[in-house]
Amino acid sequence: MGVFTHESEVITAIPPAKMFKACILDGDNLILKIVPRAFKSVEYIEGNGEPGSIKKVTFGEKSQFNYMKQNVEALDKENFVYIYSVIEGDALMNKLEKITYETKLEASPDGGSICKTTCMYYTIGDFELKEEGIKAGKEKALEYSRPLKPSSWQTLMPIETIIRLRLHPLHAMNIEHLAFYF
Repeated sequence: MGVFTHESEVITAIPPAKMFKACILDGDNLILKIVPRAFKSVEYIEGNGEPGSIKKVTFGEKSQFNYMKQNVEALDKENFVYIYSVIEGDALMNKLEKITYETKLEASPDGGSICKTTCMYYTIGDFELKEEGIKAGKEKALEYSRPLKPSSWQTLMPIETIIRLRLHPLHAMNIEHLAFYF
């Protein structure tokens, strides 16, 4: 087993508290509205969002994936930190044991947010992730944001930012090994 770590940063004009509420606390509901063809449902099968909760994400009908389960490891509303792991589902493609994401929002000098995300991919066997696969997967995930017409809240919260923060498990695989769910 190997561990591949990828760090990313997203900057937005939205303050951290507002960004954390929209993308993390309300993100499960928003993502269903933003990209309904990608996701069918998001439901807690254990707990209600606190650490130790297990969440099941069911993908849309046109997806090549069926579901994934996520374990909430940490939720710090005061310091705007959210840590979870994808622990089960065909999105892991029998190539990854799990994927752990740590998202931290910090205030930027201009009053907006700097969203720092560290993704740790725990591979099985000799499977290797490549940086170019991660970049290509991110672009594929962002294609969902392009045809959307912004509503009032989307004007304040760039759609691409929400997509980047909520679609981590699917944008990180080596493109040759990933049968995209789109």
